[in-house]
Amino acid sequence: MSALLSSGDAAEAAGYKSTSELNHEISNATDIEDYLSSNRRHMLTDSLSEYLQKLLSDKNLKRSDVARASLLDRSYLYQIFAGEKTPSRDKLLAIAFGLGLSDDETQKLLKIAGNGTLYARNERDAIILFSLRQHQTLFQTNELLFAHNQQPLY
Repeated sequence: MSALLSSGDAAEAAGYKSTSELNHEISNATDIEDYLSSNRRHMLTDSLSEYLQKLLSDKNLKRSDVARASLLDRSYLYQIFAGEKTPSRDKLLAIAFGLGLSDDETQKLLKIAGNGTLYARNERDAIILFSLRQHQTLFQTNELLFAHNQQPLY
């Protein structure tokens, strides 16, 4: 697949519908059951814990690695991975940095957890998106946030 494909193009080429396509379909739907059954494979079905476990496996990391890189207490992080604790948006973002996630993976993590995604028009979120795209550490991101009078992640 060409490196020139956008993430939406890549998703379409892989047989996945974009969010805008799904929004269009739901706008035109006359029956929610038909919409849901025909789009079941495009829905977010993983729990936060399941998604975190998949990411951990995909990245070939240990929870202790993520705890260290996210600056979170190890026992608290383990409870999040076990589904016993519900983290705040900032704690999820710290975990995203700890896992070395891309901005797309981070946005999905936030969606699965029921949090607002990062918004490029929000200065703090823009700084976080920049840091994710530059593969910066959580420490570097917090320094950048602080330098711009924004609340650090943790």
